[in-house]
Amino acid sequence: MDNKKSRAFLKWAGGKYSLVSEIRALLPDGKRLIEPFVGAGSVFLNTEYQDYLLNDINPDLINLYKILQQKPESYIADARALFTPANNDAQRYYKFREEFNLSTDTYHRSVLFLYLNRFGYNGLCRYNLSGKFNVPFGRYKKPYFPEAELYHFAQKADRATFVCKPFAEVFSLAQQGDIIYCDPPYAPISTTANFTGYAGNGFGMAEQNRLADCARNTAFSQGIPVLISNHDTQQTRQIYAGASLKELKVGRYISQKGHTRAKVDELLALYQS
Repeated sequence: MDNKKSRAFLKWAGGKYSLVSEIRALLPDGKRLIEPFVGAGSVFLNTEYQDYLLNDINPDLINLYKILQQKPESYIADARALFTPANNDAQRYYKFREEFNLSTDTYHRSVLFLYLNRFGYNGLCRYNLSGKFNVPFGRYKKPYFPEAELYHFAQKADRATFVCKPFAEVFSLAQQGDIIYCDPPYAPISTTANFTGYAGNGFGMAEQNRLADCARNTAFSQGIPVLISNHDTQQTRQIYAGASLKELKVGRYISQKGHTRAKVDELLALYQS
């Protein structure tokens, strides 16, 4: 595969675009790549497997991917229609956000989802406890309409099956010849981060441990390799005992308070028998 990288059409917190070269270098050969936490799909877009099984727990995300896979032309035309200067306005944004939250129409929600992703603050995808999308207006000069990226994703999606299941169920679908790559919500870098920044993502340390157990069993009992990304902390190194660990110097800064900025490295844990 050439060194030119493909960008995802969604803005995504924690997206793997900047790390795809390192991830790709560690992914073993296989027929099918399984991603239990596909997110914006940077690893999918920048690898070459025969087939893909792509999962996310967010039904809005998976429904969008299925619609783009099945009818790219009409989806892209309808999504483009919302990318106008008049719609780059707080009042319009909140009107569309409310429309999204009230709608039960899968297609309409998928069109609005891309608008909210590009016009909302920092490309965040966040819902309140009632399941309502609650990201505020982003105040960007001119949000970018990712037409080329949408077409590229749709074209590559011919090789993909999209599902919306808990990660453990996705692991149970793995067969010989599969490779699994996991990009879960990251473990907290401190107890403070655990309480503030990560509260409510529904993926605590119990889930981190369960994911590591799934990876260990799948790799060592079934011979299916599993690669996991996470923060490089003492806790994650303990959780991933038995895996081959590679530290990445990412140079992102995570800050709870302005005067306590700390450089955070990432870890790639490869389970392979």
